[in-house]
Amino acid sequence: MGNAKTLIWVGSYTADRNANGEGIAALSADDDGQLTPLGLAVAADSPSFLALHPTLPVLYAVAEEAKTVRAYRRTGDAVLEAFGEPWPAGEATCHVAADPQGRFIVATCWGDGQVILYELDDDGAITSRTSAAAAVDPHTATSPDEQRPSRGHSSLMLPDGRVMTTDLGHDLVRVWQYSPGEGLQLDHQVVLPKGSGPRHMARHHSGTVFVDTEYSVEVAAIRMEPDGTYELSTMVPASATGAKDGDAGAEIALSPDGRFAYVGVRGSNRICVLKVSHGGAGLEPLAEVPCGGEWPRHHLVREGWLYVANEGSDDVVSFKLDPKTGLPDGPVSRVEMGSPSVLVPAA
Repeated sequence: MGNAKTLIWVGSYTADRNANGEGIAALSADDDGQLTPLGLAVAADSPSFLALHPTLPVLYAVAEEAKTVRAYRRTGDAVLEAFGEPWPAGEATCHVAADPQGRFIVATCWGDGQVILYELDDDGAITSRTSAAAAVDPHTATSPDEQRPSRGHSSLMLPDGRVMTTDLGHDLVRVWQYSPGEGLQLDHQVVLPKGSGPRHMARHHSGTVFVDTEYSVEVAAIRMEPDGTYELSTMVPASATGAKDGDAGAEIALSPDGRFAYVGVRGSNRICVLKVSHGGAGLEPLAEVPCGGEWPRHHLVREGWLYVANEGSDDVVSFKLDPKTGLPDGPVSRVEMGSPSVLVPAA
């Protein structure tokens, strides 16, 4: 084996959330799965989710408690500096994603359901802010007296330039068109079963979008129809043994070849492995392994390795992925990191 290194930015929860992180940290992973902490890249308040600019050395971070979004610029091997002022976001802004063309970023807010688009200039700096239309609970017809809060949770950039977002509180996946200067305009929406709680998304190379659900601990397969609209095609349990009391779905990631999906489950602290079937149209629960710590908030699949950010046990661990079975083996390496919440490779 060689000694190639991958730089990973690590977001965290900090003192403003009674947590143990200090900001955005840096981590090195070599091709033997060994992890080496590189220290604090920049101090920040609860930068719980991060997104990388597609071509520039610029990183975007939410400040979940401070209700802002901010750009950071890389100034050294594992050093960041603030790039511009913080921009206002919404309550409990928990996710940010970058447009593959570098035109904008999208932040989603768990606390008030907002979906906010920030346009970028040629240097990657934030220049404007536009809030999208609020979600309307599609399940009110069956429970007209029940008031469920909207809880925006993540966004996914689609190859045709549209943006897909989840609303965990309203069991909605919404698809948006981007209009320069005007933000996001609703194209259509996909309704998931009531109480499922769509959280994060991963797009398969077949075009299917897999959505893991926080509340029901399932995975939904959403497929695009010939007219360009997405429809729910199936939902399967994330685990063949089912959800346990206190479980909550977290992150979903796909193997590079698209054969396997990996779903983190907080509570019972598992990584569930699912086999992608029928050319990307379906999923089958395959196996599960302990996450190597507590409260696996996020994980990253990269070059034959699975890296898990265990928020509750203040560590990041690596697992070797079997190329044939897709199953994780390990942990191979573990490093202490304060309340890690997201892992983003620097390149």
